[in-house]
Amino acid sequence: MKRAFPVFLAFLAMGFADAAGPFVSLAREQFQLSYFAAQWITFSGFVMFGLLSIPVGLWQDRTGKKFILLLGLCIMLAGLLIPAVFGFTTFPMFLLAVLLLGAGATTLQVAGNPIMRDVSPPGLYSRNLSLAQFVKAIGSLSGPLLPVIAARWFGASWQVVFPIYSAAVALTVLAVLPLKVEERRAPDQRPATLASCLKLLGNGYVALMVLAIFFYVGAEVSVSAGIPLYLKDRFGIDIARTGLLGTGLFFLALTIGRFSGGILLNWMKPKSFFLITCLISIAGLLGIFFPSAAVSAACFFLTGLGFANIFPLVFSITVDSMPAHANALSGLMVTAIVGAAFVPPLMGYVSDLAGSAQAGFLVPLAAILYVTAAALANLRRAA
Repeated sequence: MKRAFPVFLAFLAMGFADAAGPFVSLAREQFQLSYFAAQWITFSGFVMFGLLSIPVGLWQDRTGKKFILLLGLCIMLAGLLIPAVFGFTTFPMFLLAVLLLGAGATTLQVAGNPIMRDVSPPGLYSRNLSLAQFVKAIGSLSGPLLPVIAARWFGASWQVVFPIYSAAVALTVLAVLPLKVEERRAPDQRPATLASCLKLLGNGYVALMVLAIFFYVGAEVSVSAGIPLYLKDRFGIDIARTGLLGTGLFFLALTIGRFSGGILLNWMKPKSFFLITCLISIAGLLGIFFPSAAVSAACFFLTGLGFANIFPLVFSITVDSMPAHANALSGLMVTAIVGAAFVPPLMGYVSDLAGSAQAGFLVPLAAILYVTAAALANLRRAA
């Protein structure tokens, strides 16, 4: 566990990138943006997953995982220092910061999962990786909570999160530097190539599951970004002081759900659990359309519980179905996180078109309906 500690810190930093969702509502007020323009914040953060995942993975084969992990931390630190040092002078400057934050998180995702295997004792990789996802969820939870704490108890701006995150990432760099990593690779293991990754998309099942990742991640970021906007538009709840607590409730449910999912999967079959989580997600999203703040809050939590295990379930079910192509599938799955760049702007467009933040939630609902179809397809394959 001592050797794995710096990698756990890297997973915590990885969770900071999820703050791009909660920042949408705050930046919209700061820069007086439309719903559609505000959702380009998430586009800037998550488009890097589509652009960088496979190239970084190929580079990692040549330079090693520790180098790529440090590179990701340094890129993320650069993005955090822009607003921390220069302030929020223009919206393009803020977008650049989020872009670098997303690039750093992408690089950390590519290196973080496999390097955990290299620093874990034999037989404890799965346990440590599950714990790492839980730690990452704590980093994600800080995004909506820190601005509320800063505003309500210290009278500070939400922008204080940037120097806090900068300090945390800098400490993580110092913790990772002395780490000794003995990279494990089977003698006959061949690294994935761009051609091998793209060729797999011709398989209908692989395409189905990669798109499930695309739409799920897009739905998750859309919901986290849309909750404060919905609370302000529907119930007049102030975003900086109270509205982000709705997103905090959502991330809290994600954190609890990920921890609980690791326990439940000891007894449940992954494909059955996959469908159950999708149905819970649909129930939560439908409940948001009830005209009650209390019901909406409960449904944010329910949606988070449903969302919590979809990503690891899709990832593991797909890789288990084609273990010989694990490297190529991993590259495709991480690339599909780019869905978080495209689905939220569509949600913002629908909200602007309807003149209602609530209407925008039809977009993540439609995305989860697709993921549910993928879950049903997996059950049919298992029959």
